[in-house]
Amino acid sequence: MAQQWQILEKIQTRDGLIELRKRGERDFLIMINGRVLMNSRANRSEIALGERACLAVASRPRPRVLFGGLGMGLTLRAALDCLPANARVVVAELNPIIIAWCRGPLDNLTNMAVDDPRVTIVIDDVASVIAKASQPGAELFDAIIIDLYEGPHSGTDEINDPFYGSRALKTTNDALEQHGVFAVWGENPDTAFEKRLTAAKFSVERQRPGRGGLRHVIYLAEKLT
Repeated sequence: MAQQWQILEKIQTRDGLIELRKRGERDFLIMINGRVLMNSRANRSEIALGERACLAVASRPRPRVLFGGLGMGLTLRAALDCLPANARVVVAELNPIIIAWCRGPLDNLTNMAVDDPRVTIVIDDVASVIAKASQPGAELFDAIIIDLYEGPHSGTDEINDPFYGSRALKTTNDALEQHGVFAVWGENPDTAFEKRLTAAKFSVERQRPGRGGLRHVIYLAEKLT
């Protein structure tokens, strides 16, 4: 008989009800409003997102990387394993409870990635962090990785979406170093998003990691100018 999921903790946030569930020793779910946000056993696209974005910039002098969204820290762990010892990684996370879970029940999944000396965690909207980096004289990022529970899709506001709209993409371009990488997770391909990336002067590579089963999408976009 299959074990039942146990609710370890739940909290109401501005985005809705977030829950951490556990089954057995290493099976975890993070839920938001009854929808699975992250599954500790189904994460190949998230791991590929962190690995492939950071491998693209790992050889740069002291690469600087921004993460939007922490989740279980699995994408962060994958990125750290690809980055040099002198890298600097900023993680923007809105919900302190997510950080607490990554330092508590989820810590063994990532070998305490959140406490790696290369990592700085800020409780902030990643869109705000990107906007600050886009200002004249601000320190730029070599890679910006957006790993949120809802990626670009057909219902995305093409102009005003804070991450995937045309205005946000221009700001992201301005926040990146020359040939910097903008990496995005999505549930499914979104050709309209790809066109907006091209218009914002990014090259676009769409990948669907793994074989068989549900295959999510990752975008690796390189700043051209």
